[in-house]
Amino acid sequence: MFYYFFYSLHKIHTVFQVFRYITFRTALATVTGLLICLILGPWLTKKLASFQIQEKIRDDGPAGHKTKAGTPTMGGILIIIGTVIPTLLWADIGQRYIVITILAMVSFGVLGFVDDYLKIQWQGAGKKGMSGRSKLFWQGLIALCIGITLYTWDPDPAVSHLSFPFFKNFYPDLEWFYLGIIFLVIVGASNAVNLTDGLDGLAIGNIVIVFVSFMILSYLSGNIRLSEYLLIPYIRGAGELSVFCGALIGSGLGFLWFNCYPAQVFLGDVGALSLGGVLGTIALITKQELLLILIGGIFVAEAVSVIIQVGSFQLTGQRVFRMTPLHHHFELLGWHEVKITVRFMIIALILNLLGLATLKIR
Repeated sequence: MFYYFFYSLHKIHTVFQVFRYITFRTALATVTGLLICLILGPWLTKKLASFQIQEKIRDDGPAGHKTKAGTPTMGGILIIIGTVIPTLLWADIGQRYIVITILAMVSFGVLGFVDDYLKIQWQGAGKKGMSGRSKLFWQGLIALCIGITLYTWDPDPAVSHLSFPFFKNFYPDLEWFYLGIIFLVIVGASNAVNLTDGLDGLAIGNIVIVFVSFMILSYLSGNIRLSEYLLIPYIRGAGELSVFCGALIGSGLGFLWFNCYPAQVFLGDVGALSLGGVLGTIALITKQELLLILIGGIFVAEAVSVIIQVGSFQLTGQRVFRMTPLHHHFELLGWHEVKITVRFMIIALILNLLGLATLKIR
């Protein structure tokens, strides 16, 4: 909204031409998201505590986590507010991809809110929120709606094409089978981020790193000259997603201020599901679905560790890891959670640099 107002003033003075540039508005959205979270964070944390919206620690988890019982949860609400408001202020909200990503984030946020609410309501009753099947059904339904919207709302000609890293002219058209890819990417990313959210600052720290990469990828995909130079798909209008990514990076850093060890507030499913869902959505829009596996390698490793553990135990009765998701395995090896978080972030940074480097290898 500020974008329309300030840019309209360029007819009065050329200084307002600067609001036309995506890079400038991305910087403003980042700062705005950061300030919103830093200002609202203490107030929201107190409100969550006053309503007794508190984390219940799993009984079979590492013993050191017992001290975290009672910490306010559902702090992901802060990130959603800190992302959506700056996006509405500084992005071109008439751009279809901005609308889709906002709806994706809010939809998964609502699903996570319901799950968190049920967990709190049923504390002591032996129930743990929504059942796995029910959650998967709603995640799949939201992903399907996103896929149909991408297909029908002024679709890009390459909407159903799959982009392969390292190949410059290999974009197979999967047509309607691409809906299966949409389901796997969005639902998989949503659950992977949710599984990673188990240590103070772990999930949000890695999310910030990954979204820096997708901020760059969005800008490159939406710029016809740069996309042609790098031999990546040109997606008309995708550059505007850089503003959304910037807002999320700013709000993520603001939330990390309160979520770093020892955490004053937790993400909750409202935060983890919404972040993962919108991450998968942006990966699909920018045609970097497969590159997400490398860039989001930490989230992939956390999810795969659970799959391996469950599969191994069901087939052989043996466990591969001491505990899953993967970060708990290292906790039981004696690593402090701060060490795990920092080292995982270092690995994430390396993976993201490698992912961006693939743009020059075609």
